[in-house]
Amino acid sequence: MRTFFWKNSTDEQRLAALQRPATLAKGDLSAKVAEILAAVKSGGDEALRSLTAKFDQVELSALEVTSEEFAAARKSVGQGAREALEHAARNIEKFHLAQIPVNQAIETQPGVTCERQYRPIVRVGLYVPGGSACLPSTVLMLGIPSRLAGCELRVLVTPPRKDGSVDPFILEAARICRIDKVFKVGGAQAIAALAYGTESIPKVDKIFGPGNAYVTEAKEQVASQSASAIDMPAGPSEVLVVADANADPVFVAADLLSQAEHGPDSQVVLVTDSEEMVTKVQAEIAAQLATLPRASIATQALEKSLSIVVNSVAEAIAVSNQYAPEHLILQVDMAARYKDRILNAGSVFLGPWSPESAGDYASGTNHVLPTYGYARSYSGLSVDSFLKQITFQELTEKGIKALGPVIETLATIEGLDAHCQAVTLRLKALGSRETL
Repeated sequence: MRTFFWKNSTDEQRLAALQRPATLAKGDLSAKVAEILAAVKSGGDEALRSLTAKFDQVELSALEVTSEEFAAARKSVGQGAREALEHAARNIEKFHLAQIPVNQAIETQPGVTCERQYRPIVRVGLYVPGGSACLPSTVLMLGIPSRLAGCELRVLVTPPRKDGSVDPFILEAARICRIDKVFKVGGAQAIAALAYGTESIPKVDKIFGPGNAYVTEAKEQVASQSASAIDMPAGPSEVLVVADANADPVFVAADLLSQAEHGPDSQVVLVTDSEEMVTKVQAEIAAQLATLPRASIATQALEKSLSIVVNSVAEAIAVSNQYAPEHLILQVDMAARYKDRILNAGSVFLGPWSPESAGDYASGTNHVLPTYGYARSYSGLSVDSFLKQITFQELTEKGIKALGPVIETLATIEGLDAHCQAVTLRLKALGSRETL
C-alpha cells in the first residue's frame, strides 16, 4: 500500500488519490455485454446453455435446480454450518422486520385525504455470484428482505460449479429463505434471462444482487432498456478504515485484508492521524498475509490501495465522506461520537470489536451495499428496496369546493386549460345542485 500525505497535497492531488482503480475498458465491456444480452433475448434457454458452456465450461441438461438436488444439498451441509446459517438468518430477519413501513393517511385540509400505501414488487430476480468464493450469506441478504416485503415470485440465479451443480451451502440458504426457484446460470447471461425471460426462467420486474463488471454492466444495460429495474449501480468491493494512534494495528490490518481478499479489483484504504500507525499496519499486513490461502488475490488488491495520513480523526472522516466507501470502519476512541459526522457510507462499523465481517454475515444489517462512490446517493439493500409506494387521494364535495379555486388558478398559470376545466365543471355541478 502506498502512503499519501493529505496535508502536503493540492486539491487536485487529493482528488486523484481517492480515485478508484479503473475497471475494464467501458467501450469494450459494453459491446461484449450487449452481444450476450442480444443472444439470450433471441435464443432463450438454448443461448443460456451455450453461454454457460463457453464461460463456465459446464454442459447443462436442465437449468433449474430440482427438489432432489435441494434434498441432497441439505444432507451434505453439516449441522454446524446449518445452525450458523439459521442463526445469521434470525438476526437478519429481526433487523429487517423492523423496517417494514406503515401505510399513512393524512387529511391535508377538511375534505381532502391523501394516503401512501406500500406494495411489494411482484416478481424479483436475485443474483448470487459464484467464482472463487461460495456466498450463501448473499442468499440470506437478498432472500430475507424480499420475503418480508411479500414479493410473490422470487427467482435466484447463480453460476454452476464445474460438475454442473450449485454449491450446497447456497441451496441450503435458499431453502431457509424459502426461495421459489433457483437456476444454474450466472454472469451477464443470467441478468439477461431475468430481464427478458426465457422458456425456463421467468421475466422479473427488478434485479438485485452484486456481481463482477460484466454483471454490473448487464444490469445497467437492461435498466436503460426498461427491461427490468435494478437495485443499484456497483463496482468492486471496498473498505476504508479510520484509525487513530490508539488503534490496534493487528485489528486494522485484519480488517483491510478481509476486504482485499474479495478480489484483485477490490480497494482498501487506511486513513490515520498517526504516521507510526501506517508503519505498524504495513508490518501486520505482511505477517497476516503470509497465513492467508487467498494471499495472491489480496496482494493484487493491496497494490492498488493506499494509506492516507491526516491531522485528526475529524479530518479523516471528512476524507471518508469525500471517498464515500462501501464499508467504513472507525477504529478510534469513542467511535460512536462521530456518527453524526458521517455523511457518505454504505455501512459503518464502530469501535475495535466491530469487524466488517460481522455485517457481511450475521449481525443483522444487509451486506448488499453501494460501492465505487455510489454511497453518495444510494443506500444499502433493505425491505424498502423490494417495495414500491402508491399514493391515493379522495376529495369530498366540501374538499373540492374549498380546494378547487386553488387548482383552477395554478392550472391557469401553467396554461393547462383542460386541467382547470376538470375542476370547474365539478364546481358548476355542485353549484347547480345547491340551486335546486
